[in-house]
Amino acid sequence: MAFPSSRSLRNPARRALLALALPLVAGAAFAQAWPAKPITFVVPFPPGGPTDVATRIVAQKMSQGLKQNILVDNRSGASGTIGAAVAAKAAPDGYTFVMLATPTLLAAHLYGQTPYDIFKSFTPVGTVYDLPIVMVVNPKALPGVNGLQELIAKAKAEGGKLNYTTAGAGSFGHLTTEQLKNIGKFEMQHVPYRGSAPAVTDLIGGQVPAMFSDLVAVMPHIRSGALRAIAVGSGKRVSLLPDVKTVAEQGFPGFDATSWGGLLAPAGTPKDVVDRMSAELKTALADKEVQDKLEGVGSFAAYRTGEQTGVRMRQDFERWGKVIRDNKITNQ
Repeated sequence: MAFPSSRSLRNPARRALLALALPLVAGAAFAQAWPAKPITFVVPFPPGGPTDVATRIVAQKMSQGLKQNILVDNRSGASGTIGAAVAAKAAPDGYTFVMLATPTLLAAHLYGQTPYDIFKSFTPVGTVYDLPIVMVVNPKALPGVNGLQELIAKAKAEGGKLNYTTAGAGSFGHLTTEQLKNIGKFEMQHVPYRGSAPAVTDLIGGQVPAMFSDLVAVMPHIRSGALRAIAVGSGKRVSLLPDVKTVAEQGFPGFDATSWGGLLAPAGTPKDVVDRMSAELKTALADKEVQDKLEGVGSFAAYRTGEQTGVRMRQDFERWGKVIRDNKITNQ
């Protein structure tokens, strides 16, 4: 681009044009130079969890396309709000992103207030994965329960005293079970734990008989026979459990509950950078090896554009927010 001479700059109109042109030139130069250093993906959950595992699989592939390392920074706590707050305060320079998971999306409903606005503080880059949720039972504790209607019949027979566990109050398993109870008009007693691992441990041990869990946490125990899968929450059956019927197939038409993860950038991140990251994410998720790795741990590649991800965020925020309010669920 040719710049005006010092004489031409005395003309007010030319000065105005130059003022408009310079940010465009600077933006283009930034986009060409980016990424010039490692990128950080903030994961607001502990290492080894479903969000962390999926992030590392995808980040490894994206780093190849970006020709730059992607570092994973685990900042766990308070349903992901601690890590999300770190990302929200980061410079919007294209070097910090956060992996949103459903609990973090819904945190404002559960905690009353978060140090950021999930819709105003971030720009969606794209959806990364879907995380199916599955109802499992301890086959020794509930030997006659092989399907959802049998579990409901058992719950009704015990007058609502049958227990179920989850990874915690306000967890996606908790919300899904409460919505199912509301629709099916039956009662069960919630026994919340602090995380999936201790809940699954006691489920296997028989201290609690049933749980709506993400597939990652329970798939190894389903394979071993320690747990029995009786219903899938998503609208369609999952390939890892092809013989397990969905909730919708077992008397609840239209029921669809799927946890998911999406990549967000701090608000103000240059659009060129967001678009490039979304394109690299799409490419990574189209890779068969990445798809197989994600499926191997119980999650599924599920790319959606940034715009589509933003719509999904709004829809889930409103849908599950209503479940939280109607059932007076809180994490405070």
